[in-house]
Amino acid sequence: MTTNHSPLAPNRFPHMPPIAGVRLATANCGIRYQKRDELMVAVLDQGTAAAGVLTRSLTASAPVLWCREALKGGRARVVVANSGNSNAFTGRAGQQTLDATVDSAILLTGCESHEVFVASTGVIGQPFPSGLIPAQMSNIASGLTAESSGWTRAAAAIMTTDTFPKGATRTAKIGDVTVTINGFAKGSGMIAPDMATMLAFLFTDAAIPAPVLQSLLTDAVDRSFNAITVDGDTSTSDTMLLFATGRANNALPKSADSIELAGFRRALNEVALDLAHQVVRDGEGATKFVKISVTGAKTDSAAKRIALTVANSPLVKTAIAGEDANWGRIVAAVGRSGEQADRDLLRISIGGILIASEGMAVPGYDETPVTRHMKSGNIDVLIEIGLGQGNATVWTCDLTHGYIDINGSYRS
Repeated sequence: MTTNHSPLAPNRFPHMPPIAGVRLATANCGIRYQKRDELMVAVLDQGTAAAGVLTRSLTASAPVLWCREALKGGRARVVVANSGNSNAFTGRAGQQTLDATVDSAILLTGCESHEVFVASTGVIGQPFPSGLIPAQMSNIASGLTAESSGWTRAAAAIMTTDTFPKGATRTAKIGDVTVTINGFAKGSGMIAPDMATMLAFLFTDAAIPAPVLQSLLTDAVDRSFNAITVDGDTSTSDTMLLFATGRANNALPKSADSIELAGFRRALNEVALDLAHQVVRDGEGATKFVKISVTGAKTDSAAKRIALTVANSPLVKTAIAGEDANWGRIVAAVGRSGEQADRDLLRISIGGILIASEGMAVPGYDETPVTRHMKSGNIDVLIEIGLGQGNATVWTCDLTHGYIDINGSYRS
């Protein structure tokens, strides 16, 4: 974890109201960080529904493999997450650590094993002793709180190279009942869409069956965490979990398309997008928050692929870092995306100023407002393909020497 906040960080961590049926606690357990908490535990009321989206990496961590199975039950009582070590590519030792963690969570809550969810983030390939997390469970038990302060500590405990804790909250109505959604996430590097791109935990007091909750979460992830990239690298540990305690006692919706869920769906999408944007704003070494919109592609999926190709281009990202509106690099990325494009139909705008069209630079365009825009912290790029109705928006950041500084010494 670095000490200097990203220049793109929000002014403060949001006030997070209590969620009925959720208690949180944190502790230091000596995995990597000596001066801060690196363990987060959330204890949930009985009957809490669970949904999740996990990395599709073929070298996924032991906790990810565990969560895949636990999600089949659709219920949750406890979440255990640690930072500093991802427990990935750790073989039998990693499985022993996972098993010991699950056993300690069962002792803490008296729940069934399939109601335990585990997530780890940090260094890959370095086992850590299986007893470190269980040894802190007594401290966790005494520290569990439903108060607002618990959310801030929980968000900070899961940080690695993050420079600030990331949280978001919204309220919505299901029928006449007001429900709350709180979420926190970590992520700064190794960020690229392939389900989700970090650790994120969302909680609501709404009563929503697990299959409906899963449908809502999958849609929210596609619109948010699967539309961001920092460096094009997908983690072995990407985990996003959503829990619904049911304590709001609203009428149970029958499907994700139920009209009574319209407000909840909107609020969930907002929380997910807010957190996803914070992850990009905390991109390792980032100084610019970049929105890339693609319109007029053959399909929405084609538009998204084009946008991500541009967003992941080191040449585009370094040009943005250098505050250079080098639209030629954008053209090159569009051309190698693998999707249909026509040189003479392509239009590129930066900061709302059309700078390339009809196969060439726009004659005589005024560079002054474009230059001014490139010096700001928020960069808008619009790419018009001109071939169809497909649209997509993704978000990324620039690529600076700070990224090398952080990752060149990550294990040391």
